Amino acid sequence: MKILVADDDPACRHSLEAILATNQYAVTSVGDGISAWDQLVSPEPPPLAILDWVMPGMEGEEICRQLRQFFTLTPTYIILLTSKGNPQDIVLGLQAGANDHVRKPLQAEELLARVNVGQRVVRLQTALVDRMVELQGALSKIETLQGLLPICSYCKKIRNDQNYWQEVESYISQNSEAKFSHGIFPDCLEKYLKPQLSKDFQDDFTGGLEK
Repeated sequence: MKILVADDDPACRHSLEAILATNQYAVTSVGDGISAWDQLVSPEPPPLAILDWVMPGMEGEEICRQLRQFFTLTPTYIILLTSKGNPQDIVLGLQAGANDHVRKPLQAEELLARVNVGQRVVRLQTALVDRMVELQGALSKIETLQGLLPICSYCKKIRNDQNYWQEVESYISQNSEAKFSHGIFPDCLEKYLKPQLSKDFQDDFTGGLEK
């Protein structure tokens, strides 16, 4: 998974890169808030970002606040990196739109644990979006027959919107995605088909005798 790292401290940035790369994450790193913002609003933004709270250009908290004003089906999972220890500061970051936070100095195990949580959330969001797209595609192919259908009590034809009478099969085919397979109802087999087959056999037999 691709991860954006934004920190103006080169030592901290390189440490983040090393920890994440060792665990098979593809890392893009930048040293200021403006560069981070450009990455996050690009056509293909990273699914997860680790942003330092205090950076030149734009601070991490402000990036979160601005980014959450944009609606996306799969919003970037953001972890704020901060040396702030006041719980109120952490609450402020979460209220701004951050998903999680990691305190400096970095603890590799804690960082990876929080990144792994973010990865699971991103995968779940992606799966849900894919499923939603599939359902929308299926729904777009379905034309639902609604309301009362005028149908003849004798011949069972349906009167359409143009006041013409159609066979049920024809009407449903034109107004839905339903497909038909044809068979023979057992009662119809006994009532119609077998007598007709018997009659045809008798006609052929009689014709043969006459010759």
